[in-house]
Amino acid sequence: QYCWENTPKPYLRSVMDANGTAPDLSDEATAEQWIRTSPTAFCNTTDKKILAEVLNDYDRETPDFYRWRVEYTQEELAALIKEKTKDDFGRIVNLVPLQRGKSGRICRLKIEGTKKSLTIGKELEIRRTLSQTHLYSSAFVVDREMSEGDSTPKRFILTGAGWGHGVGLCQIGAAMMSNKGYGYDDILLHYYRGAEIKKLYE
Repeated sequence: QYCWENTPKPYLRSVMDANGTAPDLSDEATAEQWIRTSPTAFCNTTDKKILAEVLNDYDRETPDFYRWRVEYTQEELAALIKEKTKDDFGRIVNLVPLQRGKSGRICRLKIEGTKKSLTIGKELEIRRTLSQTHLYSSAFVVDREMSEGDSTPKRFILTGAGWGHGVGLCQIGAAMMSNKGYGYDDILLHYYRGAEIKKLYE
């Protein structure tokens, strides 16, 4: 419901991509601590053999899928947001998360500029607005670098977690679970809690 229509699905619940209980990443402080660290997870891997089975050649050119970093100068970010929104915000003052889903992905983001402010969402709109193509995910935190005497930042640093919208099965996590000996039913029922696997043929 944080990604598409606001209709909760019983089989799409936030789960830890590891054994254990998922933290509530809709809480800003918890999300920031999680994004800035590298907690143990099935998909937290650098195993090139497994990654080659899951990711195509193009995706493997970017190795930092679990935690990533994107930097923009003030001029780059202001121009990008102007191009994407077809609106002039002036100099960008801040990017403020207003709401996160349970996976830590921002679903409402406030863009504050010297000329105007605007709240955007959901997750895909945020990713498209802050990148020429689309940001790896909307699970990110923002750091601003200021120059002495300036009232607006000279640089924005986005530190982010994961790829994609975060709904359903994690492809890399599922591959790592399989590599560790989990069966297909264990994998599916790990990601889709409360689901049931039925044989529909003889």
